[in-house]
Formats: sequence, C-alpha cells, structure tokens
Amino acid sequence: MSNPNLSILLAANDTRLCQSAAALLSQGGYGDVRLSSMEGALAELDQRPANLLLTSGDEGLALAARVRLLDEATESHTWILLVDSRSSAELLDETADLGVDDLLPPALVEAQLLVRVHAGDRLYSMFQRLGRENRLLRDNIASLEQRNLVDPLTGLGNGRYLRQKLDDSLRQIQARGGALCYLLIGLQNAEALQREYGEGFYDELLQGVGRRLQQMVRPLDVLARVDEHHFVLLTLPRSLQECAPSSFKRLHDGLNLKGFMTSAGLVDLRAGISLVGLDEKSLPVEPLSLFGEASRLLQESYSSGLVNARRLPAKA
Repeated sequence: MSNPNLSILLAANDTRLCQSAAALLSQGGYGDVRLSSMEGALAELDQRPANLLLTSGDEGLALAARVRLLDEATESHTWILLVDSRSSAELLDETADLGVDDLLPPALVEAQLLVRVHAGDRLYSMFQRLGRENRLLRDNIASLEQRNLVDPLTGLGNGRYLRQKLDDSLRQIQARGGALCYLLIGLQNAEALQREYGEGFYDELLQGVGRRLQQMVRPLDVLARVDEHHFVLLTLPRSLQECAPSSFKRLHDGLNLKGFMTSAGLVDLRAGISLVGLDEKSLPVEPLSLFGEASRLLQESYSSGLVNARRLPAKA
C-alpha cells in the first residue's frame, strides 16, 4: 500500500522522464510529488527536505553526492533512486561511495517504478528509525558520561568524582574546621614503561597501582585517578600539622620499594608524591589552583625522591 505522505522530489533534465514518473506516482497514490530542475534541486531540498529523490544520469550522480553532504549536515537520509542504464555493480558499489541507494534502468521505469518507490519508502523509514535510535543512544551515553563518577579501568573515582569530593571537603573545613591534605601521586617512569611494554601491560600496571593505593589509604579518604599518569588522594586530618611528608612516607615507600607483578614480570615503578595542606584560615581557595601547586611540587619530588610538601598560608 502506498504511503500518501511520502515526500518525493523528481529532479532530472529529461522532461519526459519526470512527467511520466509523476503520472505513475500520482496513479499509485502518492500525493506529495514535486518536480525540480537539476540546478534547483539542492536548494529545493534545503528549503523543504524530501524522503525520496528520483534523478538520472551523470548529473543525477553529481546531485546525489551533494545531497549526501546535506544529509550529513542535517543528520538525515534521503533515499536516492537513480534512473540509469549502467550496471548496478558499477553504480551501487559501496567502495565507489556514489551516494545512490537504488538503480532503475530507463526501460523498466514504467514497470518497476512504483515497486521501487514502495521499497524505498520502507527502507527510508527504517533508516529514519535507526537514525533516531542512534541519536537517542548518543544522548543517553552523553548523559551517563556526565553523571559517571567511576574510572572504568581501576574502579576508583574519576576526575568528576574528585572535583565533587574536593568541593565537599572545602565546604566541610570551612564550616567545621580541620584541615585538608591534597596529595598528587605521579608515575614518573610511566611513559617509558608504556612505550617498552605496550598498552595492555600499562593497563595492568595502573590497576595494580590503584589496588595498592586502596590498601594503604583509610576508608574515608578520597582516592581518584585523574589521567594516565596521576592519582589524587584527599584526606581530612584534624589539624594542619598532620599534613606533613612523614604522614605519607608509607604511601611513597609502598609504591617505590615494592615491585608490581604484571604479565611482563615484576616491574619497578618510580612514583613521586606532592602534598598541599590547608585549613580554614587558607580559604577561600580555587580548587584548580591546588592541582597546579601540587603539579609544581611533584617535579621536585621526582628529583628528590621524597614527598614534597607545602602548607598554604593563612589569608589576610
């Protein structure tokens, strides 16, 4: 059964073809049939899209290529039926990427046009449904990513989780006192290990580092992986005096003095730790500035092989 709402544009310089096709489609129950010159077809489609485009010859092929660009920009798909005497192997070859969906020999227009248009209508509807589902899937994925707080590789928190917890921690010490220790843990020889052993090994190593860190921190501490080479630990001690390198020497030794078992064997890791400490007297502070300060200190930790620390001064 014909779909009277199917929008069809006939664009060909062959007037007889357009007229005969329009008559056949009208007789077949298609009520939205427009005729256009080849030169004006793209502007016509841009102003009012069509579900199905019937065109012909080399000029039709050139039009099909331009229509595909328009489809790409509008995230849609116009079903293109080309009337041409050349073989389907030549014009419908996917590797040729000519933009044509179906091919109809001129001699078969009268006999097969309605059948091809009916099939094109069903396939066009399927393309549209799949397109809508794909857009919905992309939207859902984007929404999940916006809410996701877990690093999929290590199971630790991710950067978004860290930002939320850091904001919460800063509000807590402002309201209740106490202190915050912000530790940036860097894997100094990570790039060299990654180049030498490959991505699969490096994923294993990151998982191992994550597990070991979890074993060494307290249950209420916040631990997150922020990128390929860095982890961050947040702790909330009772006073700023506890934000000292000696408080985290065990953490530093646990990463540097004991190797990690991987599929490549036992691997030694060189890790640095920087520490930025603050209390309510240092507030307000921009969360991003903590990472910047810790990054600067981390380079010194790499050089010294020690936990490098700084306490933020009280605000005037």
